[in-house]
Amino acid sequence: MPLKQPNSRCCFVCGVENPVGLKLKIYEVEEGQVEAWYTPPEHFQGYPGLLHGGIVASLLDELSGRAWMGSDPRNPRFMYTAKLEVKYRKNVPVGQPLRVVGKAIRSKGRIAEGWAGIYNQQGELLAEATALLVDVPAERLDFSRLEELGWKVYED
Repeated sequence: MPLKQPNSRCCFVCGVENPVGLKLKIYEVEEGQVEAWYTPPEHFQGYPGLLHGGIVASLLDELSGRAWMGSDPRNPRFMYTAKLEVKYRKNVPVGQPLRVVGKAIRSKGRIAEGWAGIYNQQGELLAEATALLVDVPAERLDFSRLEELGWKVYED
């Protein structure tokens, strides 16, 4: 059974209180693999009917890193993206459900590689990315205050 990952309050991609954010709900479907369903609204389009490439990249960036995070809200692996290589394969539509998948590829020390893809309802790969990820230094985060800071699993 998929495990819902935590959300934050203000993150552009997952923030539950961000009035202009995507409010993505991300689930760990197996260790090292996450998934989200998202129907982009018209106000995120670039060309008419098509999702803006920056939003596409944001979705891929988030899911490639989330694949390494795990589902324990008390002990997440927070990483920042050092490099993101996006391949825009086909137009990504607005107003239609998209399946966004992230996979953990390999890790060595503080550095990891992730992959993410966006699929349409027919299962076609529309865009994909590989990411070089680096652990956020432990001194930058107070893990004892994560829930107080808004990092927790929110009810659907």
